[in-house]
Amino acid sequence: MREEEKVTSLDSKWKRVIRKKWVLPSVYIASAALILTGVLWFQAATGNLFGTDKDEQAQNVANNQTPNYTNQEAIPVTATEENFKMPVMDEKSVVIKKEFYDNDASSEEQEAALVFYNNTYYPSTGIDIAQESGEGFDVVASLSGTVVRAENDPILGNVVEIDHENGVTTFYQSLDEMHVEAGLQVDQGDVIGTAGTSVYNKDAGIHVHFEIRQNNDPVNPNDLFRKPLSEAENVATKNAAKAKESVQQVKEEGTTDAANKATESKSADEVKNQPSDKKEDKSGTETPEKDASINTNRG
Repeated sequence: MREEEKVTSLDSKWKRVIRKKWVLPSVYIASAALILTGVLWFQAATGNLFGTDKDEQAQNVANNQTPNYTNQEAIPVTATEENFKMPVMDEKSVVIKKEFYDNDASSEEQEAALVFYNNTYYPSTGIDIAQESGEGFDVVASLSGTVVRAENDPILGNVVEIDHENGVTTFYQSLDEMHVEAGLQVDQGDVIGTAGTSVYNKDAGIHVHFEIRQNNDPVNPNDLFRKPLSEAENVATKNAAKAKESVQQVKEEGTTDAANKATESKSADEVKNQPSDKKEDKSGTETPEKDASINTNRG
């Protein structure tokens, strides 16, 4: 009987609790919270199991579609190639006092392109630029590049050498002042010095001797002004071909002359060794030989 009384008392207590107004709403709220928590936990669990692979696949697709520049070398933007310019501020204010010695030029032009120094004539490997008034002027870089030489030469005066791309170098000689030093980067048009004089070419007065070289071979600057840097190699190749033709022509002319001289010498020897129709008697006077066909015995 006591156990039944206990069960009955517990039921009556639950009924009294349930009859209260706040009990059922609280139960509903707690149940909803538990259900919502379960749903969120389930989504999180399934996301960890399956969502990671999906995210990785999506990332892989994105990586395949997007170029990877991490391990690739940077591709430089192609810059406009510079054209050779005369190494002066104002081209209209200067003149060329001595031209480049060209093998294809006329005899008068070649003679005018010779430099007389130490009782010897030398072909000009560049051009001499000066003002008509004979005054000094600023000398500028013909092209952008790196100064590899800036020093005084006792014969050539102050000399500046600038290295460019493709084996091209420019030389500025007979400078009075130098505003650059070896290792300095210069831009086209930067002032590198002032025009001056040199012992090598006193007749030129105040000037700058300007040279363009392709792999250390002089190239006529007048053939390259206002033309791109890459054209220097083409001009040098053409000049080399012309020089080769000139050398071959000289060799052929020399061979022809030698052959002509040999022929003349041979002809002279043949004439000298020809048998004479006269013979010398004991007295030293020449007497004609008797014809063998004539019978000298008469009687």
